[in-house]
Amino acid sequence: MLISTDWIKDFVKLPDISPEEIGTRVTLGTAEVEEVLRSNAHLKVVTVAEIQSLRKHPEADKLNLVTFKVNGEGETREVVCGAPNVREGLKVPYAKIGVTLPGGFTLEPKKIRGVLSEGMLCSAVELGLGEDSAGLLELPENAEIGQDMLTHLSKKADVLLDIDNKSLTHRPDLWGHYGFAREFSALWRTPLSNPYDETWAKNLEAKFSTDTSPIKPKVESESSGLVYWGLSVDGIEVGQSPQWMQDRLNACGMRPINSIVDISNYVMLELGIPNHIFDLDSIKDNTIHIKKVGANSKFTTLDEVERDLIDSDTVIFDSEKPLVIGGIMGGLNSGVTEETSKIFIEVANWKAAEVRSTSTRLGLRTDSSQRYEKTLDSELTYRTLLRVLDLVLELNPQAKVIGKPEVDGVEAKAKEPLKIKTSVAKINKVLGKKVTASEIKEIFEYLDFKVSGNEEMEVTLPSYRATKDIDCEADLIEEIGRIVGYDNIESSSPMSSIQVTQLDDIKKLHRKIKDFMVYQGRTLEVMTYPLVGESLLKKASWPSKAESLVLKNALSTDADRMRPSMIPGFLESCALNAKSFGNFSFFELGRTYQSNEKLFSTEHNQLAILFYNKTKSDFLKAINTVEALIDSTGIPAQLVERNEKFASDILPTDWKGVHPYEVQDIRIMGKTNGAVFSVHPILLRKFKIKGHVSMVLLDLTVVEQRGIKTKFKYNPLPKFPNSTFDCTVVTNKNEPVGNLLAALKKVKAKELTETKIADVFSSDDKNFVTVRSVFFDGNQTLSGERIKELETLVVSALEKAGYPLKSA
Repeated sequence: MLISTDWIKDFVKLPDISPEEIGTRVTLGTAEVEEVLRSNAHLKVVTVAEIQSLRKHPEADKLNLVTFKVNGEGETREVVCGAPNVREGLKVPYAKIGVTLPGGFTLEPKKIRGVLSEGMLCSAVELGLGEDSAGLLELPENAEIGQDMLTHLSKKADVLLDIDNKSLTHRPDLWGHYGFAREFSALWRTPLSNPYDETWAKNLEAKFSTDTSPIKPKVESESSGLVYWGLSVDGIEVGQSPQWMQDRLNACGMRPINSIVDISNYVMLELGIPNHIFDLDSIKDNTIHIKKVGANSKFTTLDEVERDLIDSDTVIFDSEKPLVIGGIMGGLNSGVTEETSKIFIEVANWKAAEVRSTSTRLGLRTDSSQRYEKTLDSELTYRTLLRVLDLVLELNPQAKVIGKPEVDGVEAKAKEPLKIKTSVAKINKVLGKKVTASEIKEIFEYLDFKVSGNEEMEVTLPSYRATKDIDCEADLIEEIGRIVGYDNIESSSPMSSIQVTQLDDIKKLHRKIKDFMVYQGRTLEVMTYPLVGESLLKKASWPSKAESLVLKNALSTDADRMRPSMIPGFLESCALNAKSFGNFSFFELGRTYQSNEKLFSTEHNQLAILFYNKTKSDFLKAINTVEALIDSTGIPAQLVERNEKFASDILPTDWKGVHPYEVQDIRIMGKTNGAVFSVHPILLRKFKIKGHVSMVLLDLTVVEQRGIKTKFKYNPLPKFPNSTFDCTVVTNKNEPVGNLLAALKKVKAKELTETKIADVFSSDDKNFVTVRSVFFDGNQTLSGERIKELETLVVSALEKAGYPLKSA
């Protein structure tokens, strides 16, 4: 948004500092200034010149060498010029070397076909004064030679602040020059001139007549209309607006159209409240009805584009047709034309969310809609109506008001002002800077707040700051801070004690699991998407398709429901990584979701671990990892042989993706709440995974609810060595290796401290399993005889359980 400092000067005196300094102060105190622009500055150095003579260019038939006077003392210059209307005695604008023109082009000494040109004679388009580029701009005969074009054209040089719109989203009061003038007043503590006072309003109200108002608007309660003012005026002559108004509109990036439309746009830029002016004769039966469309329909807006309206859009109707899309744009059928003699002035306010929704759907964002969607103040609409009338009567002295302003809407009456309490002590404490009570009061009053009290204050907000901007004490403190200047507050350390954050039991458990998996399990943590699609669940042959957990507004079909299991997503991630790596492992602490009639869904925190190896199965590695994890974290769990009688949802019995032999359940507190398994090769082919995949699933929900009572016993580091014994036994093809470990638990020897499966070799009909046993005595070094006895006990226990040693 462009703010004209020349316009601002109508309301407040600016300090005598550079435009860049003004931009910096506004950025620090109010809103971000993206750029400081200068309007018409080039006209100050472009002067009036009179052509003395011309002759043909020796090297170009279409070019002339033009000699002209640049001042009243007879000083002359010569340029190369190809304009068709160049002639002796003509007065034209002249830009000398070094002048920068509006297009960003800076004149430099340059030879044209071998002849040096001392600047340039200008056309209207080159000076930014019009669109005519066919020839030089011809000036009147009485134009004073040497006079700058700024003076000659009676224009003003202006400085424009290009404000970042995003920084004004919370400040609906700053979408007009008068609102910004109040900010300038507060930033530099200079008085704000208010031309729109009670005297001004009464003078305009005296123009109202006793005639019956031809139009009385009706606002339906279900529409987006909050308040709607209307006023009819007769005796209008539509023509060009005065030059000062056109200049200001042009400076702010708005093209002048005609006197009535320009008044509407001028008031919006000045006071920040949009308005609309109808041709009164185009309103059928003098009826204005604000309501929802009620049915899908077509509507052609002022830009001559046909729009598709839906039943919930709010539109202004007459007795036959729609006239305006509420808060966005008027229709082509009711606009002001050159034949207009009667007008109907509308100033309204609309629900911000509905304006934003309709504007977005139509792809139609206008100057009006971007203001209404910021939540404007309904109490400012009447002042805006009077300002429109003020300018209409100024440009049309013969015009007369028909009746008086008519109003309707839920916010037609003023609301109770918002009052917030604060104190000098609290403001100083939060800001970290001493600001006196008198200075705080002064700042509030410059911002149009009313203050009562001294050290303890009650601040009454103006209505335009209470729509969506200020609603608590912290907002008031921010107002003091920004006006004082955050750059004027010295940095200091916070005066508060720093305490260690205590994690709750669940976070501690998660932290332990992650530490173990990374540092001891040597796995990488991943985060897979909790949203999956039906296609992935089908690909993984998962029994549940989670139909009851489908999102109504899903972004895509591949992420349209909450995941019932972490297995499908892990297989998808494995397939992606298997293209680049021969073996890897990763884990995730994530949530799965199960449908629930009463609660809609229940969430389960689960640990999922995946092991991939291109050449061999890592099922034993998965078992060893989860056993070590259980020991490290104290989770009351144990691995048992899979039993379909005790199946759980974590690994359904009807899922065909489980390897027939490489599978074990995990029991937690007597219930099956986990599993260690390998994925069936047939399912891996669906994901194009070449190799072996083993997984661990552990539901932590029960553990988190009941907590873990960990009792760790610490022993000194061993002083004596241990002894490791490996033996390979023969088992049936489908024999779970867990049975071997169960058999060794029956060995009665305190020196047998650890047993695990070291490796498995498979043949066509048998498995050869290597069992590793560790012997250790904390009080002495084991003798060779005792080690031999322990080895015999291990072999005997295995043979007694039906697992003979492999023969040589």
